[in-house]
Amino acid sequence: MSGSRDAILGAIRNNHIQGEHPRPAVPLFDQAAPADLKVLFQKSLERMGGKMLIPDAADPMAPVRQAIVKPGPVVSCVPEFEGDMKITPQTKPTDIAPVEYAVLRAAFGVAETGSLCFTEKQLHVNTTGFLPQHLIVLLDPAQIVYNLHNAYQRPEWLQAHYAVFQSGPSATADIEGVLVHGAQGVRSLSVLFQA
Repeated sequence: MSGSRDAILGAIRNNHIQGEHPRPAVPLFDQAAPADLKVLFQKSLERMGGKMLIPDAADPMAPVRQAIVKPGPVVSCVPEFEGDMKITPQTKPTDIAPVEYAVLRAAFGVAETGSLCFTEKQLHVNTTGFLPQHLIVLLDPAQIVYNLHNAYQRPEWLQAHYAVFQSGPSATADIEGVLVHGAQGVRSLSVLFQA
């Protein structure tokens, strides 16, 4: 098997065209973009089963604390909120499995789809976006783009080793139409606009 692998990789190396190659130009399709992307983002997020938290000017983290309604480990990947579980360089992906709530900051949001982008910088451990039961996400409204065409122009795709979009909680429905949240991922996803 090692010989086959070496042959395949050798063929790729020998046939690789050297030099800089610009990415193809992709139209942005944003002629219909609304002036206020926050409104469209909220509608799209809620359509996907997510929830917007109401900001509190006096105590910015009050909505996050109020969203934590069940006991269980809370991991925080943001300096604004202290969780009771710390992620360290020794944290393994499976260590996130018992987490009830994860508090994260999204790299950016996509208004048209209600999606949030996370990279390894926001997640610290890639499974932080999937294994907790509930995600509470801080999103800077200035970091909302209109659509996925604009999203793929973001620098995260060139700088990050890992990036993922999430749009609301995980859901699946059986043949009788019974909808189950959290079947393959988080059971709830809440977003708080915070610069």
